[in-house]
Amino acid sequence: MMDGTIEALIAVTLVGSLVVMAGSDRYAAKLATAWSLIPLVGSLGMWATYDATGNALLGGETAFTSRETWLGLGPLPDIEWFVGIDGISMPLVVLTTVLVTLALVSAWTPIDERQSQFYGLVLFLEAGLLGVFTALDFFVWFVFWEAVLVPMYFLIGVWGGPRRKYAAIKMFVYTNIASLVMFVGYTALVFGLGDAVSTFAMPETAEALVVENVQPDALAFVGAETLKVAAFAAMFAGFAVKVPVVPVHTWLPDAHVEAPTPVSVLLAGVLLKMGTYALLRFNFTMLPDVARANMPIIAAFAVISIIYGAMLALAQTDLKRIVAYSSVSSMGYVILGLAAYTLYGVGGATFQMISHGLISGLMFMAVGVIYNTTHTRMVTDMSGMASKMPYTVGILIAGAFGYMGLPLMSGFAAEFYVFLGAFQAGAFDVANYNLMPAFTAVAMFGIVIVAGYLLFAMQRTLFGEFSLETDYEVGRAPLHDIAPLAVLLVLIIALGSQPEIFFEMIREASGPVADLVGGGA
Repeated sequence: MMDGTIEALIAVTLVGSLVVMAGSDRYAAKLATAWSLIPLVGSLGMWATYDATGNALLGGETAFTSRETWLGLGPLPDIEWFVGIDGISMPLVVLTTVLVTLALVSAWTPIDERQSQFYGLVLFLEAGLLGVFTALDFFVWFVFWEAVLVPMYFLIGVWGGPRRKYAAIKMFVYTNIASLVMFVGYTALVFGLGDAVSTFAMPETAEALVVENVQPDALAFVGAETLKVAAFAAMFAGFAVKVPVVPVHTWLPDAHVEAPTPVSVLLAGVLLKMGTYALLRFNFTMLPDVARANMPIIAAFAVISIIYGAMLALAQTDLKRIVAYSSVSSMGYVILGLAAYTLYGVGGATFQMISHGLISGLMFMAVGVIYNTTHTRMVTDMSGMASKMPYTVGILIAGAFGYMGLPLMSGFAAEFYVFLGAFQAGAFDVANYNLMPAFTAVAMFGIVIVAGYLLFAMQRTLFGEFSLETDYEVGRAPLHDIAPLAVLLVLIIALGSQPEIFFEMIREASGPVADLVGGGA
């Protein structure tokens, strides 16, 4: 069974990467941007014709599905080329193609050396991301998961700031070790299922664990009763680094500060969603009984990330670090929604992935545009920027209010869904779920802290009398710097005022996951 649509999307992106790398630096920026429109238009066409139902791992119908045996491993489960899209992955595919195109445009000003290599690596990164969000066989998915690290390492390590090598190595080590831990957890779970699964396909594993309620056998020194818990813990630890969740978050601020602006946009906008997407697919879909039993611990991680990330942002004076720690806080809301196991909790968590991708992308781009002109990101170095860069500052302010949850912007819709779903979980007749409203109430306080540090930073840098500790002349940014910001702002408002653009398909795929604990209604 071969549809070929997803393969074509990934292949054309990979070909574009090679073409741009082999081309001249003089034309690399425009060529890469033009080429990125092909997967962008392709993903929008897929979204327009999307007709899948349910959840890909829980018996639902996937769209654009291809499935063929790839490698037969004898007594071991087969490896298949298995790709497809449901209502959870479709919005993430669109988010990826949109942000890559806009990030490429935002790179026209700051990237002025080795352009063909830079733009080629960004397209290679896009191909890996598309594979992560569409693969339904674990080994195929893992290949794409690891492939994303390679271009990201070079994009930070070559084109980053003064401490770029340290940041790139730290990111690579953290996430690679985490991947190894996660890999061991999942493969141990599959081997423990024995003859109940014949492939590494993720839907087959989920069906055996959830639908057929197969209990894994003992494996090596791990007893049968603890294998599921150990696998859950290993996968959660591995994915938590990618999210990142406190306390395994320390690689992220360093990577953001040293990365060039377009790379920060993709890192916050899409790469962090790999972790939350994987948590939803693996931990919360395949092992709901373990997640339910450990809900207080998971919710505690979420709340600590929300509050601690926001408090760290409050203490920063570098605008990039402020936005970076904001991402740690925002991803905590995703974890909270997943832990709730309600339709609006799981659906809101997925919607928050999309919303945060757009808003964080806008914030990093706006900070980058200011840095391109001023050559500083320090709050203490500048003030009154609104009088010199009115369009950039205006969009930055709008994005900041989106981060704070202003109604009719996507941040409000996402957080509303998460809070609604989390409060509803308190009505479950399930042990410990009566604690969920308390966790949610504490998490809501994070919005107050977010408003505090964003308003403080804007008041210091954007308003008052103009002053700047630099010799560079400050003026309005060029159109190609402002255009991506304007597009992102339009999308944020569109999703905030019409969340059903994506939430209808998200709800369709989230319901079966919520039903695993009883919150699908």
